[in-house]
Amino acid sequence: MKESYSRFALVYDELMEDIPYDTYVELIALAANGIAGKKILDIGCGTGLLAAKLAKSGGNVTGVDLSPDMLQIATERAKSLNLSISFMLQPMQKLEGHSGFDVAVIPIDSLNYVTDRMEVLQTFRNIYQALSIGGVLLFDVHSTFKTDVIFLESPFTYDSERISYIWQTEPGEELHSVYSELAFFVKAENDLYERFDEVHFQRTFPVQEYVNMLLEVGFKIERVFADWEDEAPAEESERIFFQVRK
Repeated sequence: MKESYSRFALVYDELMEDIPYDTYVELIALAANGIAGKKILDIGCGTGLLAAKLAKSGGNVTGVDLSPDMLQIATERAKSLNLSISFMLQPMQKLEGHSGFDVAVIPIDSLNYVTDRMEVLQTFRNIYQALSIGGVLLFDVHSTFKTDVIFLESPFTYDSERISYIWQTEPGEELHSVYSELAFFVKAENDLYERFDEVHFQRTFPVQEYVNMLLEVGFKIERVFADWEDEAPAEESERIFFQVRK
């Protein structure tokens, strides 16, 4: 779970190098009719990679995450880039104290760490309250094909000069959920490798179930698309995007 992101925060950026954050910025700009001057809530902001890009584009960004380690790195990133970004320690299902936002974003399957349906619904309610009338929410989740098929093709391995891992998965008790056990080996200054372990649990829901929850809260569905493309989700799509408006 994301609560376990501690030492993992130190290797997170390298592991996320293949994520097209610039494309996410473009998607947000398209949904919000530009970024400059917009008040943006980055939920599950992690180490602040997306928040920094949005702030560089002129957004007034607030980032929230439940990991102090992630937020420490995010704060240091913003400071080093001379960017004014507010960061807050909050789980998205207990989001509070936010209002008047033009945009909310839950990037890179962060919502899949909220595994209880009622808490997903509560997260949508919290975001609805945080947005101004006409404000937009953009988020992505794993498809059920990814949780039920692709993730269960483990073990997966990764090896770079500095970081290696072995990733084992097994299905969770809930439908479309998956447990992940990762053993990391990180090269230290003495050229020896230090090991640490992570256990993560994620769950997703079918597209229509997300749609039903969003409609229940009061959102208007504008766009549902897949895999970074302006195309409807297909049977083997892996990442599903939702664009909805208050």
